[in-house]
Amino acid sequence: MDVLDTLLLSRIQFAANISFHILFPTITIALGWVLLFFRLRFAATGDDKWMAAYRFWVKVFALSFAMGVVSGITMSFQFGTNWPGFMETVGNIAGPLLAYEVLTAFFLEAAFVGIMLFGFSRVPAWLHITATALVAFGTLLSTFWIIVLNSWMHTPQGFEMIDGVAHATSWSEIIFNPSMPYRFAHMVLASFLTVSFLVAGVSAFRWILGDRSRDVRATLKTGVAMAALLIPIQILAGDMHGLNTLEHQPQKVAAMEGNWDTGPNVPLLLFALPDEAARENRFEIGIPNGASLILKHHADGVVPGLNDFVAEDGTPLHPPVSPVFWSFRVMVGTGFAMLALSWSAAFLMWRRRDRHEGRIKGHWMAVEGLPKPLIWALVPMALSGWVATLAGWYTTEIGRQPWLVQGVMTTDMAVADVPAPMVMGTLVGYLAVYAALLIAYVGVIAYLARKAARGADDPANDMTHSGKAQVAALNPAE
Repeated sequence: MDVLDTLLLSRIQFAANISFHILFPTITIALGWVLLFFRLRFAATGDDKWMAAYRFWVKVFALSFAMGVVSGITMSFQFGTNWPGFMETVGNIAGPLLAYEVLTAFFLEAAFVGIMLFGFSRVPAWLHITATALVAFGTLLSTFWIIVLNSWMHTPQGFEMIDGVAHATSWSEIIFNPSMPYRFAHMVLASFLTVSFLVAGVSAFRWILGDRSRDVRATLKTGVAMAALLIPIQILAGDMHGLNTLEHQPQKVAAMEGNWDTGPNVPLLLFALPDEAARENRFEIGIPNGASLILKHHADGVVPGLNDFVAEDGTPLHPPVSPVFWSFRVMVGTGFAMLALSWSAAFLMWRRRDRHEGRIKGHWMAVEGLPKPLIWALVPMALSGWVATLAGWYTTEIGRQPWLVQGVMTTDMAVADVPAPMVMGTLVGYLAVYAALLIAYVGVIAYLARKAARGADDPANDMTHSGKAQVAALNPAE
């Protein structure tokens, strides 16, 4: 077997599978909670715009949930077909964690998602709300267990190796490993930001199509407000995650910063072309002392360099630099674009006006307060969460190389003894199917938006007026 070719193709195949899969949990993790918010607002106010918002976005949730389940099953097969060494070595830990995810989370989601999707007028309101809440909680719990396993692979503890096989010695240490809290918070916030921009972007698209219904106004404001609130929190969480990574995986941080020599006064590189052969950067553009200030909080802070992670024979013990360096910058750049757009939109939508008795009160203005270029900008940013998530995921996972489980087993120790042409054939098949499904997914959401926009012009579907008759029609169980 040509190990290098098979290894490279297997890595690309798994990367393609997980890249496609992660797109959909990134939506369902947060969208379930947004749907619960819409449902509770409808129950509290009786305002049918919230039920209209729920009915539209629950279709997106259902589509995303189905795509995530199918792609997740396909991805899990690869543990046996492409990476048998992984389960042979750490299966005593990875197996139970994956089982916990299925038993405590997926079954919970699967049991109640039917009521959530089809129970508007078939079950009492309290049961429909409960089902929505349990599905939302299930998606979060599922995320927790997956992040526990992924974090343990980066910062393993609570185990011992016996005859080359990992055995658990402390499940509390395994679950609450050093990087888990930071990764979990970072991933959950990424999901909510993905959904906030998706909701705002699709709502802006409906607005451009001429949909002036009250639910579009409500969801656009909800998406913008959620994004503006969460993006600074995510930046803070990302900084804390970076400091944790610096402590446990300094070689990854060195690759992220493109820093070759350990030392103080390290610049924050905005642009560079890392040259691994020469072990230097070309065409550097940076902010003096920036990396030291961010990572050590003072200009003289010592930042680790990639040259510290080289074996005696010259073999690099650090990840490939260029992919990590650039994926990190794509993630950060997308995050700051999110910050600029969400804060601009929130500022322009928020006004203060005189009220009775001379009081000044904050007020969400109509969407007409947004300039057309900004509304148009929200549409392509609907998918910005996907871009940032994938870039962050590549930074994390490529940055772990050459380790599969940090300090325990390298990636080439787990790869299957499979002919490279066979892996190439399945890889091409996966890519073709995933490309078609992704185009279809985006197309279906665009179709739902167009259909909703056309329906807004139909008096029979008008959502501009509230009333007990309409509330009863939307959910007689109320």
